[in-house]
Amino acid sequence: MHIAWGPFLLALAVIVLVPGPDFVVVTRNAASSTRWGWLAAAGVTCGLLLHATAATLGLSALVMAAPTALIAAKVVGVGYLVFLGLQILRRAGSAGGAPTGIETPQSAGSVFLRGLLTDVLNPKVLLMFLTLLPQAMDPSGNPMMQALLLSAVAVGSFGAWWLCVVPSVRRLSAFLAAPKRRRVFERCCGGALLAMASSIAFA
Repeated sequence: MHIAWGPFLLALAVIVLVPGPDFVVVTRNAASSTRWGWLAAAGVTCGLLLHATAATLGLSALVMAAPTALIAAKVVGVGYLVFLGLQILRRAGSAGGAPTGIETPQSAGSVFLRGLLTDVLNPKVLLMFLTLLPQAMDPSGNPMMQALLLSAVAVGSFGAWWLCVVPSVRRLSAFLAAPKRRRVFERCCGGALLAMASSIAFA
């Protein structure tokens, strides 16, 4: 079994390092609290596991084969990113918000769920598993075993990235302690999510 590890790992590194909706959600929560950051990262990672499982079992391929299903998934994903972006912008502009500019989540579960939904509803993650994995596979090998191995490497790479990101973001919390700086940070996060939603919508 000759998997094209070189091109696969190079492409995966680019995908991991380029900021996306997951990155915005994780860093925003990590800037507020290390615990929230880890919970958001855990939610995102579980979302990746769901995508990896679906791709391995062929469910994602079925979605891609049905244009209507793919469009529906794209619309839902874009809608969720717009909702998150507007919600963050609203909180950043609220004069009666918390001193830090971030509204404390109701529960740990809500932070985890937000991370999970952000990843699950991101059509770009679906496309990553359906385009990157097949190109690295050996046509003569066992497709199920290769998909499992490549998916595990992809999820593990993202997990390792979060292990670096969350502590690093938390170290910047002192800089963001000032309300004005926090509001700017919040607006950047909200604007980034809206920009990503537009990018996905018109892709």
